[in-house]
Amino acid sequence: CFQISCQGATSITTFADFLCNKISPALCQAVYEKTALDIARDMKVKIPDFGGNRSQLQVSILKYLAQEENFEEFKRYLHSPEDFFEDYIEKLVDEYCLDKNRRLEMFLNDSLTHYYENIQSAVFTSTRVVKDRKDRDDKISLWLDEFCSTLGEVLNLPRRDLKGIEHLKITDIEFLNNAMTEALAPLRDELKQEFANADMSSFERQPHTMLAEQFAGCWEQCPFCGAVCTNTMSKHDGDHQLVFHRPKVLMGYKWHKTDNLVIDICSSSVASECLFKIGEDTWIPYRRYRDAGHPYSSWNILPDSSVQAYWKWFVCHFRRQLEQLYNGKFQGKGEIPELWQRITKQEAISELDK
Repeated sequence: CFQISCQGATSITTFADFLCNKISPALCQAVYEKTALDIARDMKVKIPDFGGNRSQLQVSILKYLAQEENFEEFKRYLHSPEDFFEDYIEKLVDEYCLDKNRRLEMFLNDSLTHYYENIQSAVFTSTRVVKDRKDRDDKISLWLDEFCSTLGEVLNLPRRDLKGIEHLKITDIEFLNNAMTEALAPLRDELKQEFANADMSSFERQPHTMLAEQFAGCWEQCPFCGAVCTNTMSKHDGDHQLVFHRPKVLMGYKWHKTDNLVIDICSSSVASECLFKIGEDTWIPYRRYRDAGHPYSSWNILPDSSVQAYWKWFVCHFRRQLEQLYNGKFQGKGEIPELWQRITKQEAISELDK
C-alpha cells in the first residue's frame, strides 16, 4: 500500500479515484453473479421446459428431437444424455438472453442499478455517521470502516485493501460525499458500455449451469437399452430404475450370430426365456440378469411389454440410419411390426404428454 500526502481537494479526488478503482472489479463481479441467478430464476418461471422436474424436461427434449428429425442429435442424446441435457439447456439460455431484445443487457443493467444504488447509499450513510464526530481525528478511517461494513452484505470489498488511503488528511466530509458521487457516475457508464457488447462468455458461473443443477439426479443408463435412471438423487440408495425401457437396438443389440437388430425391450426380455452374453462366452438368462454382476446387478427391471409409441416411430423413421450405424438389418427376429409403421410423429409426440 502507498501513503498519500497531498492536501485539500487533491486529497479528496485522489481518495475518490482510488476507492472507485477498488470498487470497479468487485462491482463487475457482483453484477455478473446476480445476473446469472436472475436469468436462471426468470427462465424457470417463463420457459415451460424448466417449469417442472427432470422427466418433464426430458419430454421437452424428446419433442425437440422429433421436430428437428436430426439423427446425429438423436445419437448424441442416446449415448451422452447428461451432456445433451446441458447443451440443450445452454442453447435455450443463449436464445433467451441473446435474442433480438438483448435480454442479457437488460438483466446486466438491472443488476448494475441495484448495486449502484447500494454503493450510493453506503456513501451517504458513512458520511452521515462520520461528519459530526468531533471526538475523532481519524474521520477517514472511520468513514471507510462504515462504508465497508454497510456494503459488506452486497459487495466483496475487503477493508484491508483500502489501507493506502485511510491516512489522508481530509476534514471536509461533505465534500468527500460529493466527490464520491461524481467519481461513481463514470464508473457506472463504463460498465454500461461494456454490457452493451457482453455475451455469455463473460460469466464466471454460467446461468445454464445453475439451471442444469436444478435438474440434477442419477445419470446411470440401463445396461441394455441406455434409458436413464429416473431417480432425482445422484448417489441414491437402492437400485436404479425407470418407467419406460426402450428397444435394445438403440444401443446396437443384435440377435446372436445374425445381423438382425433387436427391437425387443429389456423389460419384456426379463419375462422371457432369452439369454444374453457377457464377455467372450458367458450366457445369462435375462430373468436372472443380476447374476451378470455390475452394472446389471444395480438395476431393478420389472417385467413389462409396453413400448412407447415414440421409440416405435423413431425406429421406423430412422430405420436406414440405424441399420447403417450398427451394421445390421431389421429382418428375421428384428422385423419391424406393421403397426409400428403406422404411427405418425404427431401421435408419438402426443403420447409423451400423457
